[in-house]
Order: sequence, then C-alpha cells, then structure tokens
Amino acid sequence: MPNYMCCSGIIASTTQVVKMKQIKYQNHDNKIPRLASIDVFRGLALAGMIIVNNPGNWQQMYVPLIHARWHGCAPPDLIFPFFLFIVGTSLSFSIAKQTEVIRKNRVQIYLHIIQRSAILFTLGLFLNCLSLALESVQSGLPLNFCSLRIMGVLQRISLAYLLTGFAVLNLSSIKLLVMALVILGGYWAVMFLVPLPGCGAGSLSPEGNLIFYLDHLILGPAHMYREGKFDPEGLLSTLPASVTVLSGYLAGRWIRVQPVRSKTSFKLFLSGLICLVTGYLWGLVFPINKSLWTSSYVVFTSGWALLVMSACFEAIEVMNWRTLGWPLEIIGLNSILFFVGSGVMSRILYKVHMGSNPHSSTVSTWLYKTVFLPWAGPAHGSFVFSICYLCFWWLILYGMYRQHWFIRV
Repeated sequence: MPNYMCCSGIIASTTQVVKMKQIKYQNHDNKIPRLASIDVFRGLALAGMIIVNNPGNWQQMYVPLIHARWHGCAPPDLIFPFFLFIVGTSLSFSIAKQTEVIRKNRVQIYLHIIQRSAILFTLGLFLNCLSLALESVQSGLPLNFCSLRIMGVLQRISLAYLLTGFAVLNLSSIKLLVMALVILGGYWAVMFLVPLPGCGAGSLSPEGNLIFYLDHLILGPAHMYREGKFDPEGLLSTLPASVTVLSGYLAGRWIRVQPVRSKTSFKLFLSGLICLVTGYLWGLVFPINKSLWTSSYVVFTSGWALLVMSACFEAIEVMNWRTLGWPLEIIGLNSILFFVGSGVMSRILYKVHMGSNPHSSTVSTWLYKTVFLPWAGPAHGSFVFSICYLCFWWLILYGMYRQHWFIRV
C-alpha cells in the first residue's frame, strides 16, 4: 500500500531539497528581494486548506468552514484562488531574477516552466492514484486505473502556471491586462451563448453547463470527479483560473518595484477594494461560483487576495512584525511538502479502516470519536481535530526549518 515513505521518494525524485545555512530575504547576486510576506500569505492559504479539508466529522463543521453549495462565496472558497494568486506573485519574482537568462536563452526558461508544470501535474495524479490504491486495498478489488480522476488541485495549478508563464515571457503588462479581460469576457460569453444538447444555452446548473459537457466529452465520466459528477477543476474553467495566477503576477510585478512603505500597502488595499466591488457587481449577472470559476469569481477573489496581501505586506515588511507571521512563514517555505505530505496522510486517515470489515470506522473517525468527541463535543471536537492535524504538520515543517531543509519544485 502506498505510504508516506513512497510519497517522500517521489518528491525527492522530482524536486530539489535545498539546504541553506540561513534564510536570506535579499538575493545579493541580482538585488531582487525575497519578501517574507509572500511566504506568510502562502502559509495562511495552506493552513486554511488543512483546517477546511480535515475535520473530525464532515457532518459537524462550523458554518464559516463550509463551501458555498453552488453560487456564492464562503470563506473556504477563497483558499484555492489564494493559492493561484500567490503562484503568480512568486512567478513575478522568479522571472525578475532570471532576466539575464531570459535575454540569453529564452528556451531554457520555457523548458523550466514546462518541467515545473509537469512535476506539479504528476504529483496531483499521484495523489489521485493513492486514493484509488487505498480504495482497492480496502475493497479487496484489483486496482483499476480506468476510473482514475485526471484533474485536481495540483493539476489545475500546473496548467494555470504553464499558461501564465508562457504569457508573461512574451507580453507587456498592458497586453497581459488586455489578455486577462479578453479571457474573462470571452468565458462569460461562451458560458451563456454556446448551446448544449438537451439544455440549450446559458445554463449554469451543475449538470447543464458547458464545462460539464466538455469534460464528459474530452475526459470521459470515469475520469472525472466522483466518476462523472461535475468536476470543480474542469478543463475549460482552468482558463479563467489562469487569470487568477496572472492577477497575482501583475500584483507581484508592481510590488517588486515599490518602496516598502504604508503607501504601497494602501494602494494594494485600494486595488483590492475596487476588484471586490467590481466582482460583486459582475456577479449580479454572471454569478460568483467557485466550481465554475466564473469571471466574477476571479475578480472578486483577486480583490480579497489583494486585501490580504496588503495586510501581510504592511505587517511583515513595513511594520516588521516578523514574529507575528513566523508560524505561517514556516508553512509557506515548504509548501509543496506540506501540500503533498498532508494530502497523503489525510487520504490514509479518511480511507483506511481500523479493521478488516469495510463498515468499521476509518482511522479519522476512530480518532475523532475516541480522542476528541468525549471532551470537546461534536462540532468543537471536529474543529479541534483539524487544528491538531495542522499542528502535527507544523511541527514536521518546523523540524525541517531548524535543519534548513526546503523542498522546491
């Protein structure tokens, strides 16, 4: 059965383990600063992911930790776009550090982007394969890759990163902004104007929209989320998701040349507020929807990302409250290990049963009922379970931080 050691082997073979004597936030070779606020922002998104996706009991969750059923945007619906936003922000700094390489050998940069995208996509497929393997072991049935889900969170990140990476190497900021508007406007148009067999045009229902139709046509029901249900990381909706990455890139490109002052934080805040209002108003005609990754959702969540980024920049860079963000910074510095490692462990906890009987409690249910439910109660116990899971992984990352081990894709 695949286990954590298996995951570690795959990560080691596809990523770099970087050991540094100390973490420096100034690259002295090319004078491009590394902003701790970016790592804090990334750590905040990852911590939110762990809390939302690892409750002790899925039926006992605080309302603010539950995704919107379809249209709308609850706090958990901000986590994934925050991931994509910070991928774009990090990309802006990475591209800036490689200006000389781009000037001399652009092909090398293209290959690096393709390689990184392929690694992320492969890791996402690995997590999907692990789910299949665990289900196979528990059921006693042969492993059947005919029902392997192709898309997923890391797969979407990889494709959105690939599209954005190629775009930023060839277009100016103005052209990138125009491209983003064309994609968002075009996506809005095709979602409402393209007629579908049996339901016509303009349907945004879970099983009557263009994304669902194309995924069924291209991927096939067996390779979609829950074997044919609507896939929240569908192919077509990855296109507007790349605009979320692009919004982070443009923000990072702007931040990189700005002074570390409260004025910069305020401009980020103001930009976020404008996007927030614009996205909300757009949502009145093209509903805000995470699963469809609607254009209004892109603008609305980018607004929230800018607001949070402004707070992180002000607190960490301007006010120098490094201690305040340090716990989240540790998570952000080892994000790929945190994401994949916690994903492996959570699949084991939620899919492996305590006994040979397939109806026996899973490991997570047994822990919840035995350790947390008796003293904390249903909802509180479920929440404390996720907090403890987060703390467990934080301690692992802290140990790596003390050893100066950082895994990079």
